[in-house]
Amino acid sequence: MKSHASGLRRSRLRQFFRVALRFWSGQSRLRAWGLTLAVLLFVAAQLGAAVGINSWNRLFFDALEKRDLDKIWTAVGWLPLIVAASAASLSCLVISRMLLQMRWREWLTHRLAGWWIADQRYYRMQFVVPDQSAPEYRIAEDVRLSIEPLVEFAIGLLSAFVTAVTFAAILWQVAGAAHFTLGGTAIVIPSYMALAAIVYALVASLAAYFAGRPLVPRIAAKNEAEAQFRAEMTRLRENAESIALIKGDADERDSVGENYGRVVAAWLKVIRQQGVIAIVLNTNGALFPIVPLLLIAPKYLSGEITLGAVMQVVAAFSAVQAALIWFVDNFVRLAEWFASVRRVDELAEALEALDVGTIMEGETQIELGESEDGGIHIADLSIAHSNGRIVIADASIVIAAGEKVLVAGESGSGKSTLIRAIAGLWPWGAGSIKLPPGKRIAFVPQKPYLPIGTLRDVLLYPEAESRVDDDTVRDALKRCGLASLGQRLDEKERWDQTLSGGERQRIAFARLLIQKPDIIIMDEATSALDEASQDSLLGLIESELSYATIISVGHRPGLEDFHERKITFEKREAGAHLTTKRLTRSLWRLFRRREAANDSSAA
Repeated sequence: MKSHASGLRRSRLRQFFRVALRFWSGQSRLRAWGLTLAVLLFVAAQLGAAVGINSWNRLFFDALEKRDLDKIWTAVGWLPLIVAASAASLSCLVISRMLLQMRWREWLTHRLAGWWIADQRYYRMQFVVPDQSAPEYRIAEDVRLSIEPLVEFAIGLLSAFVTAVTFAAILWQVAGAAHFTLGGTAIVIPSYMALAAIVYALVASLAAYFAGRPLVPRIAAKNEAEAQFRAEMTRLRENAESIALIKGDADERDSVGENYGRVVAAWLKVIRQQGVIAIVLNTNGALFPIVPLLLIAPKYLSGEITLGAVMQVVAAFSAVQAALIWFVDNFVRLAEWFASVRRVDELAEALEALDVGTIMEGETQIELGESEDGGIHIADLSIAHSNGRIVIADASIVIAAGEKVLVAGESGSGKSTLIRAIAGLWPWGAGSIKLPPGKRIAFVPQKPYLPIGTLRDVLLYPEAESRVDDDTVRDALKRCGLASLGQRLDEKERWDQTLSGGERQRIAFARLLIQKPDIIIMDEATSALDEASQDSLLGLIESELSYATIISVGHRPGLEDFHERKITFEKREAGAHLTTKRLTRSLWRLFRRREAANDSSAA
């Protein structure tokens, strides 16, 4: 496994760029190239301003050495123009750079988020690649950390290259050659200042590379530990009530402490390596301004060059050196950037693996089709886990239009998996599922999803833009036992946290009354309700949506009286076996159900 990971590491950058660079070739190419050209233009303008400041240094210090007041004032007169040009070009460069960063990140975020959300990949990923932690964090944060520094690095590298070439030419022209005698032999080193800058930068870069090479995996490990810690805290918040009820505080505190301990351990490794790199960087920082002065001093003392030339050479040497040791100055940021790039590419790789895994199943994939008679046809259906283990074996069922079917069986026998397969969320297996075309299907899970928004948005979800009058919505709430919420339709709250489990299930039934689907598939949809409330709501659905086909997963008492047929899952080693039988309704249950439905209508 380790060798496989190390093999992938070499291709992470290539795979990341394969996806990210499509920003310049797709529909966004005009915007991408426009922003890129603007950045290049202002990089050139900034370099021109830097050359102007370098030339101004020589002009000013030569005039200062000669005590030539006229030339001093001439130099001072040029200074505001040079400073204004430098400030304007730098400001424009910052703006164009930030626009490029923002638009590129926007494009990549939309691509990855759309890829993750489309075709329920966000759901199936937990089964295919369960070790892919916090994909939402990778999209929200790691995309930013992989794009924003990358633009800065590209601009920095380009500026460094052009700066090095430009100011090396200045060193070549101004500093000239070094002449000295060694053992009676005259030695001449042409453009010795430029050569010295290159050698110095090479030594400093190699030192930084070997000192910082272990930092990349350590930062990646630190980011992974941070992500796991955030996920642990999110899990704690989402399950706060359950944990509080069973008084699991001590265990959760120990778990959080253990998770944060891994974060601390990862940080300590990063800190130790940062300390080694700091020695290299601080040594370079101390030598940086001294080396050019020591190298040019003999020429000045011998009278070969002026003070202005000394200042120009020192500034040019510093510019060349700064350009050539760009890698040294940015090594830590490069390591952090690569760690984020790797996490983004891991997500893209997981999404690709999910798509390829589904495609490669070929003939063994569950076939989804359309029925011709309005019923639901399940033929020769075998459902497997993503690891290949069979859950349901060779099931064939026909559910006629308008039929009410109860699905029961012991835990783990595959009831909920069948629901997922009907919904198209579970492709692993064989056989076929055919649904009637053009029919509205509503899935009612045990914990209904309530989006953030107004109560009206919650009740109309996922068709929040549909036009439904307030009286219809309030009537549905009233008949489902939520009349008190009828005056709060325009209130925006976290309804998933405000409402109890039973109220959330009542909201799901109110949605059914409002949206009036043709097929209703329920998975333990009344588990949080008492039996009387269950009878009332199911009786309401039976009377108001009598035309609807209903598939209901559940095991609570009384459910059989609301269904015409019962399918029982018998758990076996080779996969669950299904048996079916017709249900008879007791007169007492029938009377009680009608009474509950009448009470609900009158409420």
